[in-house]
Amino acid sequence: MLTTTIGAYPKPDDLPLPDWFRAPGGPDTSEPTEGWTRAMAQLGSDAEAALSRATEQVIRDQVDAGIDIPTDGEVRRENYIHYHCRHLDGFDFERLVDRELRGGAYRARLPAITGPIAAREHFLPAEWRLAQSFTGRPLKVTLPGPMTIVDTTADLHYSDPKRLGADLARALNREVLALAEAGCLHIQVDEPVFARKPEEALDYGMENLERVLHGCPDRVTRTVHMCCGYPDRLDNPDYPKASRDSYSRLAGAVDASPLIDAVSIEDAHRHNDLSLLEAFPATTVIFGVVAVAKSRLEPVEEIRDRLRAALGHIDAGRLIAAPDCGLGLLGRDLARAKLRNMCEAARSL
Repeated sequence: MLTTTIGAYPKPDDLPLPDWFRAPGGPDTSEPTEGWTRAMAQLGSDAEAALSRATEQVIRDQVDAGIDIPTDGEVRRENYIHYHCRHLDGFDFERLVDRELRGGAYRARLPAITGPIAAREHFLPAEWRLAQSFTGRPLKVTLPGPMTIVDTTADLHYSDPKRLGADLARALNREVLALAEAGCLHIQVDEPVFARKPEEALDYGMENLERVLHGCPDRVTRTVHMCCGYPDRLDNPDYPKASRDSYSRLAGAVDASPLIDAVSIEDAHRHNDLSLLEAFPATTVIFGVVAVAKSRLEPVEEIRDRLRAALGHIDAGRLIAAPDCGLGLLGRDLARAKLRNMCEAARSL
């Protein structure tokens, strides 16, 4: 059984870049300009070498644990959403707007959208080439989806989330096609807001997601990730999550899309009724079997038992083991331990 990670990995302690996982109020609360420009300026001419070393370290951690399809750990990103926005026209990172997020779970100051969204020069292909040079295993690139970007910025220009999402999708599509041309074989679009807002996802989110993936060749495995949200800290069992029925409401549209090869869903934090897997008769399921918001280390036997139970509902060739989401909250030692146990469980099947 193949294994993968979802995106974020704990940043090395000696990399002085801001990390949204370490924000005082938890993920999603870090001010997007706070410390980022200053930290890059302090690194100066050493910035690229430091980022390269950190990227190599997090990839090595994943490969040593046994991961078949690693990511670059999103080491360069102070925030997995806003990092991409910095590379697009239409965003103002000096004009920050205070907004309530995630149904009132957070407040944050967010970059404003003050003009038409448009792509600029490509940046992800070069990052992929560097990261891929550190491993012989196929490296996955992740990028935020249109609905999730809209939900985590402040629109002062469009006043129409569907139209804004369409322009974002076209800009993201340019990067997806450039990645595919460069040779990247695994591209993942992160749309956690799908799970929290399934009605909007079905109304226009899926359409815009397909705009992101339009023209991406079949040789690329095209994945959508739909987690249910990060907490403000580890071991906070009551943090807001998406509705229990979100995945079942979205499954039909995801499975019917000719542009989506794989869907990444949570199962470790809150188990699903495994009959959900039967709602994806054509789509590979990247199945979350270790929790990213709990400090408890799941035993190999427990992970193996859950994977074995899942195989009663889906073809073995279409199930991939993974963490629920990014590993940034866990710290390096716990992240490595969880990945090792997960990979051992998957190999044992």
